[in-house]
Amino acid sequence: MTANSPIIETDSNDRKKAYLVLVFMPLFFGSNIIIGRAIIDGTEPFILAFLRWFITSLILLAVSFPAVKAHWPVFRQNWRRIFVIGFLGMWICGALVYLALKHTTASNGTLIYTSSSVLIILLEWMFRGRKIGWREILGVPLAIAGVVVIVFKGNLAGLLSLQFNPGDALFVLTSFCWAIYSVLLRNKPFPSLPTLPLIGVVSMAGAITLLPFAVFEVFWTGHFPTTGANWIGIASLVFISSLFSFTAYQYGVKIVGPSITGVFLYLLPPYGVGLSVLLLGETLRPFHFAGLALILGGVILATLPKRLLDRFSP
Repeated sequence: MTANSPIIETDSNDRKKAYLVLVFMPLFFGSNIIIGRAIIDGTEPFILAFLRWFITSLILLAVSFPAVKAHWPVFRQNWRRIFVIGFLGMWICGALVYLALKHTTASNGTLIYTSSSVLIILLEWMFRGRKIGWREILGVPLAIAGVVVIVFKGNLAGLLSLQFNPGDALFVLTSFCWAIYSVLLRNKPFPSLPTLPLIGVVSMAGAITLLPFAVFEVFWTGHFPTTGANWIGIASLVFISSLFSFTAYQYGVKIVGPSITGVFLYLLPPYGVGLSVLLLGETLRPFHFAGLALILGGVILATLPKRLLDRFSP
């Protein structure tokens, strides 16, 4: 997401609070895959994605209704693009993420999904003429190599025979679509719109694209979340994975700026993998550590803000 909130004048206490919030912010973002993996066996992917984004959009639109009304002409003029963005962000990167979690681990999904940061750089280079520096030239292939290690479990024979887990393949697809989603949100007029109503409208558009598939899933499988555990999981996706993560990110942007806030997202892979082990009982293997080192190293190298690098340069 592209934030457009200005950095406000703050004292040291405000910045300390912001840093404390930002330490937990990647935990909120990463909880989507952990919670999704925990409850996906008790529900279906399109139903889960629809309920998550429909409820989230209702809350966001209710909170930001005056701004939605004020900017409605812009939303109406760009409704086709909004539905495309909603389809990418909520249909593919929502339902297909949960479908992938039926076939692979949360650890694999978290690590592969992290590569979307470097895929954004590639897309902007291909379609926007973004200049590629030496850090990107080194970092992008490094992160992609890490994805390959995860997908093929460090097995060269699997790479040569193209035998891989379908869930991992879906995560590769969703990470690429998330990169497209992120790039499209940076196109005019979206960066100039207030963030809450923009995400609320996009979320509702995504929920609408999910609705017919969720209805079909109900009739085809006969499944609908009925247990308290499933609804607690759905509520957690709405509040922790969606609203809390977004609010924490925006608060960080407002207090310390987007560059520093973005650096905290580098905590997402270790948080996600750690939670997978602690809460889901997943086992880490040597290829996970190798993939984590390659992906995180590549992402940091390619995306760490230059002014932060200069700060630590001799």
